[in-house]
Amino acid sequence: MRKRIAVDTGGTFTDFVLLDERGFRVHKVPSTPDDPSRAVVSGIRELLQTQAQEVIHGSTVATNALLERKGARIAFVTTAGFEDILYIGRQARAQLYRLFGETRRALVESRLSFGVRERVAADGQVIEPLTDSEICRVVEQLRAAKVEAVAICLLHSYAFPEHEQRLARAFARAQFQVAASHDLLPEYREYERASTTVVNAYVAPVMSKYLTRLEQHLPADVLRVMQSAGGFLSAAEAAREAVRTLLSGPAGGAVGALHLARESGFDRVIGFDMGGTSTDVTLLDGALPLTSESAVDGCPIRLASLDIHTVGAGGGSIAWVDDGGALRVGPQSAGAVPGPACYGSGDELTVTDANLLLGRIAPEFFLGGRMKLDLNRARRVAQVASANLQLSVEELAQGIVRVANSNIERALRVVSVQRGYDPRDFALLAFGGAGGLHACELAGSLDIRTVLIPEHAGVLSALGMLLADYTKQYSRALLRRLDSIAEDELDGLFEPMMRAARDDLHAGGFSDNSPDLQRSLDMRYIGQSYEITVPFAPGYRVSFDDMHQRRYGYHDTKRPCEIVNLRLIATGRVERPQLVRRPVTNQIATPLRMTETVFKGIVHSTALFALDTLLPGMSGAGPAIVAGAQSTVVVPPEWQFTVDPIGTLVLTSRPQ
Repeated sequence: MRKRIAVDTGGTFTDFVLLDERGFRVHKVPSTPDDPSRAVVSGIRELLQTQAQEVIHGSTVATNALLERKGARIAFVTTAGFEDILYIGRQARAQLYRLFGETRRALVESRLSFGVRERVAADGQVIEPLTDSEICRVVEQLRAAKVEAVAICLLHSYAFPEHEQRLARAFARAQFQVAASHDLLPEYREYERASTTVVNAYVAPVMSKYLTRLEQHLPADVLRVMQSAGGFLSAAEAAREAVRTLLSGPAGGAVGALHLARESGFDRVIGFDMGGTSTDVTLLDGALPLTSESAVDGCPIRLASLDIHTVGAGGGSIAWVDDGGALRVGPQSAGAVPGPACYGSGDELTVTDANLLLGRIAPEFFLGGRMKLDLNRARRVAQVASANLQLSVEELAQGIVRVANSNIERALRVVSVQRGYDPRDFALLAFGGAGGLHACELAGSLDIRTVLIPEHAGVLSALGMLLADYTKQYSRALLRRLDSIAEDELDGLFEPMMRAARDDLHAGGFSDNSPDLQRSLDMRYIGQSYEITVPFAPGYRVSFDDMHQRRYGYHDTKRPCEIVNLRLIATGRVERPQLVRRPVTNQIATPLRMTETVFKGIVHSTALFALDTLLPGMSGAGPAIVAGAQSTVVVPPEWQFTVDPIGTLVLTSRPQ
């Protein structure tokens, strides 16, 4: 069997899952924010003495470069007269009633936006040709500006890409790294297309340097990178189109959550991934939820990605008091360095410290016993903060947990209630290092009766990367009324995209005998501004009406529709590891010892179980703590648990 390693770089820890002839092995090391590759390389060496044959990496490099505004120095080249498109944006306001909104933080300095004299109509007809002298003029401007990369987005290049192609070739010859909108996103809506292209130009040089540095420590051609849409790319593709990796780690978690939920007999789950820095939530209604409308730090990204909602609430989120005297938690995080106070060097009180002070974390199990937690330091820091608030240490710790839960609950409602779903129809599948600590209380607040905690919950995002396939997305603008185009014509329009997909799959080492190509349509009612993506299959108009009803509460079967874009997802299937289903036992789960834990202001005598001693079929009742090397599960007094055949803890609330 090939030795495959998945690596998920988080804000606090870097997680590893190795799959070889001996099955799964997991590992965690502290992240190295100054250079994430150091943690990746050291973790691989600790876990595997020989060379890996495939490494699938979930990286935060592109995300951090964008969030911290540490990307490349770039220029923006567009049709003359449209140089300010990135600054004008759309009329949509994130805070409708705020008179003075925050200034849009553009990635390109206004003086580095260059207009080129050319013009193409919406139907692809050339109104003003692009001349060689105009290309030379812009190249000289870019050289004088000393930029590293160039984003090209000409008006209507989705309908006639030749002008962008000529500019891209000229800029590449001049030694600039180039991102062109016709290649990345051949769709209409010039602002979103420009924003996506600019983000790619901004983060691609950073990602390219990082991957080059990482590949120096790995055998040739073994590195793959997880992308936002739920599959992986080659390292070369990720370096060229780094914008596709902005949700790299969370996408792996969604893939893993869906797969393990199905293995446990659940098709409808809400994935809840709480790590050290943030929490990612996604609703999985039998499939991965894809969207082409997302934004990262105010920058629209118009590429296919999983519909994942992120909030700044993790184990390392810092508790603080605002100007009005209210207790707040996050989004600032203590991260890996200095970390929570209990890590031994931090001076800020965090969610992890609060859980430790409430007795919900067993220090001897933390990180498999390889990392010591300093309870006394956490208590000293908490005493200072609690004195200022005139609270006891336990009251402050409970308040921190409640505030963090409130932040996460709002995120869970965003992906469920606000999407037209009743959370009571779903199970909550919790993972990440801190997910099990908060899952039952969050489920109770949403009337969810079942919580699932996978055996390897602490490294599920990395495990999901081993379960992911190679995928590529393609699209093209159409903008045609549904009643003006026949199905066989649509088949013909898809054919060039399908040929390109087959070629790419073959180049990626996947057999083209029976390629997995999924076609879909972006549709809307005439007069609407936004679309719904539906599969291109018999009855796609009915599917559109049904999805419109679910999302917006109404539909109109008599209203004309139009097809805005054609989409294609090509998938190269990998051999998925088989999870071992162990026989169910009737043995009674025996706690290691009893400890004291605070729930709702009351101190409870709580049973402490070691996760690795629990066998399928064993069960227990709360209050209890189930401690493992990668994560801890808190079972409140009104909950009970059992272990299923694949090692997943299934927690259910007891009738009150």
